[in-house]
Amino acid sequence: METVQTAKLRANLPSAAAPTFESVWALVKEVAKNQKETDRLIEENSKSINALTKQMGGLHNSFGEMAEHLVAPGIVERFNNLGYHFDGIADRGFTILDEKGNLKTEIDILLENGDYILVVEVKADVREKDIEHHVKRLEILRKHRSKHNDPRKIRGAIAGAVFYPNIKEKALANGFYVLEQSGYTMKMDIPEGFKPKEW
Repeated sequence: METVQTAKLRANLPSAAAPTFESVWALVKEVAKNQKETDRLIEENSKSINALTKQMGGLHNSFGEMAEHLVAPGIVERFNNLGYHFDGIADRGFTILDEKGNLKTEIDILLENGDYILVVEVKADVREKDIEHHVKRLEILRKHRSKHNDPRKIRGAIAGAVFYPNIKEKALANGFYVLEQSGYTMKMDIPEGFKPKEW
């Protein structure tokens, strides 16, 4: 089946005679014109895709900020009810830098007292990789605190607006407390026999 473009190109060629310079030149000009239009459409689509990607990134950050605002207000009380009695909180983030000032890790919420440090990772939609990253984050914090002769025990928690059952099980199996969104607040169910891991 012949396309419209092929038909146009064929119309510029004499049917029985060999192509002339003028007919070939007309064909080259038509191809160049079509290429410019294709380039313009690609550029337009690229700009649209970049704008959408930026909007999606902003939306993801908004969900993360929303989750942090749900978690932080009552988090000290929740853990103090478990007997921790935290007296320090960094609920706007905590960073660990290397010797050259480069970022090693970031912590969303850090609670502390004389015996424990509890690190809370906040995600809108918790994934398996988030659990793995949180384990690494706590290992980095342990090395950092040991370097500063801080013997306090470090424990972890993951808070999320969306927690699939298999992901929740994996977080608990890794020794993390789990906080889940429930309406306008966060709930923390601790299964029988749960033992928080210490770093």
